[in-house]
Amino acid sequence: MTIVHVGIDLAKNVFAVHGVDEHGKPALVRPAVARAKLHELIASLPPCTVAMEACSGGHNWARLFASHSVCLIAPKFVAPYRMSGARGKNDAVDAAAICEAMQRPAMRFVPVKSVDQQARLMVHRARQGYIEARTARSTACAACSANSASCCHSRLPPCGARLARCLKTCRAGPTRLSAIS
Repeated sequence: MTIVHVGIDLAKNVFAVHGVDEHGKPALVRPAVARAKLHELIASLPPCTVAMEACSGGHNWARLFASHSVCLIAPKFVAPYRMSGARGKNDAVDAAAICEAMQRPAMRFVPVKSVDQQARLMVHRARQGYIEARTARSTACAACSANSASCCHSRLPPCGARLARCLKTCRAGPTRLSAIS
């Protein structure tokens, strides 16, 4: 029997791989494949369809598995196919759900991004993070100035821990700046 579809649940160090043959029977079930061995395992398979959940790591692995047909699926489309049952959710169950989801005729896939496309997206994500941090600081400073006349918001660095202490102190009432720093 030849493996036709392979679902991979991506993680940091250990991946789960689930492959099925042309009849839909599990032919390759590996609940734990080390990161160093994943590329070797997929390269040893005959050309087949490999599916993973779409994430930044998924795009990287998809580029590495160029000899196969690679499909990336949004995680929200995989969740309905997860049959956890009494044993709960784990990596092997997720890999089987990915393999099941990719076989559906109406499934929508995410196109694989190139390195340049991913780099451009990272600039936008970094900018969004800076905007969120700036908004959090300005909101906290507005709350401080409304609650206390002698607030430490002018001396606040962009550190979340000090920001939390500033809010806590300003809600308690005016205090000395040296007690906060």
